[in-house]
Amino acid sequence: MKYTLIYAVVICSSLISCKETTKPKQEVAGTEVVGEANPGSIPISWVNNRVEKAKKRLDGSEAGKVVWDAMEAMGGLNKWYGNGYLSFRFNYQPLDGSVPRDTYQTIDTWSNKARHHSVTDSTAIYGWDGENAWVTAKDSTTFKYNLRFWALTPLYLAAQPLVLDGEGVNLELLPQVNYKDTLQDVVKVTFDSGTGDAPDDYYILYLDAKTHLLSALRYIVSYPGYFPDGGNNPEKIMDVVSRTTVNGINFPLKFDTYWSTEDGQPKGEPITTIELSDIEFQSQLEEGFFERPEGGMLLEGL
Repeated sequence: MKYTLIYAVVICSSLISCKETTKPKQEVAGTEVVGEANPGSIPISWVNNRVEKAKKRLDGSEAGKVVWDAMEAMGGLNKWYGNGYLSFRFNYQPLDGSVPRDTYQTIDTWSNKARHHSVTDSTAIYGWDGENAWVTAKDSTTFKYNLRFWALTPLYLAAQPLVLDGEGVNLELLPQVNYKDTLQDVVKVTFDSGTGDAPDDYYILYLDAKTHLLSALRYIVSYPGYFPDGGNNPEKIMDVVSRTTVNGINFPLKFDTYWSTEDGQPKGEPITTIELSDIEFQSQLEEGFFERPEGGMLLEGL
């Protein structure tokens, strides 16, 4: 079965490997039992420890402090990791006639694992188990895009900047800009060599100076699966159109993506529109939910 590599939207691959992954089986915190018979539940002390380490790391720079404020504005890392598994529908619609991507997905936010199924065929499934991508589908025409790259892409669009708490992430505070008549704090995100599949990617976050929420995201893609000889796509800018709050976490509901001008503004008409829906958190999943199912195909390479 051969899958055609279709150009994707963002650089989640840079961060695939920069999360903590180990979990204990059970811990009692006060009167609440966390992690009981559920490999996805995270003990409160583990969450607190991870959040404390992230805050200490981010407090070490002015850019990090801006990102921490943005994380807090979204609802905070404690709630993000304490809420459980994240599920949502991610409807990505290119406006240039290229391949759309529309799946329901469930994400282990703690260890960056993902499982998707097609909106039109619930038996067509693919995922990322933390080390490998896999797929089970009737034929190769079901998913006509790079599944390894796309497994976590929606998470890194929906959860910026909560996904920037891992090792190997470098932050630089840039001068403030005006975006849509609103003053923005600007943070550039780069990655250490060896961090994920595409460490040459970058993000530039526009964070509202008053609300601290993400207003827009500039980025390039240098994923080797798309650029085997090196290089990257021209810079794009993703505009956050609307937002909502679910279980205390503030999510974007709609994005429009444009080519970026030299001064970091949208150019022309949107080239992609994305809608997020059916957002919910789940406390438990069946054992082995993110593992490759029997009969599933391992996807090798980038």
